[in-house]
Amino acid sequence: MTSILFYLFSAVLLFAAFKVITAKSAVHAAIFLILAFFTTSALWLLLEAEFLAITLVLVYVGAVMVLFLFVVMMLDANMEPLREGFTRYFPAGALVAATIVVEMSVVLGGRYFSAENFPSPVPHGPDYSNTKELGEQLYTVHVFSFEVAAAILLIAIVAAIGLTFRRRPESRKQNIADQHRVNRSDRVRLLDIREGDET
Repeated sequence: MTSILFYLFSAVLLFAAFKVITAKSAVHAAIFLILAFFTTSALWLLLEAEFLAITLVLVYVGAVMVLFLFVVMMLDANMEPLREGFTRYFPAGALVAATIVVEMSVVLGGRYFSAENFPSPVPHGPDYSNTKELGEQLYTVHVFSFEVAAAILLIAIVAAIGLTFRRRPESRKQNIADQHRVNRSDRVRLLDIREGDET
């Protein structure tokens, strides 16, 4: 039954991933990407990686993709100009994709994708914690890689802020000290308007 579910979810995942890059509408592509995330989390559940599965659903499906759909639907961008050259560049893109698949199969096929490296998953007891096991592996065996990835992400965030931050002379800024020193007479002016006055 596990093998049947694996091949079923894998087929759905491949179909959803193909529709993400071939859908004519950006909204449809985002919906197919959500389907791909759900099927990926189902595959992780089959591998007893419950924490990663629920994190994928909560973070990417529940937050990132909802925000992406909101932005796409609010902007209502015209995707037709972007789709005009799809058929013209499709053969080149398919050739590049096939080349990458062949290279990965040649490099990784013999050593990593063998039956000895992927034994059948052993069922764990009810007291097994996937989150605890992931934390132990992440902060002991792979702690250096984790710290390097965290530093790269921090540099990327700072670089993105630096690229988008520009000093504009026409932009207005608030002075908090001036706001605290303000009086009612500085902001409010009472006018005595008599009947018949035009000003």
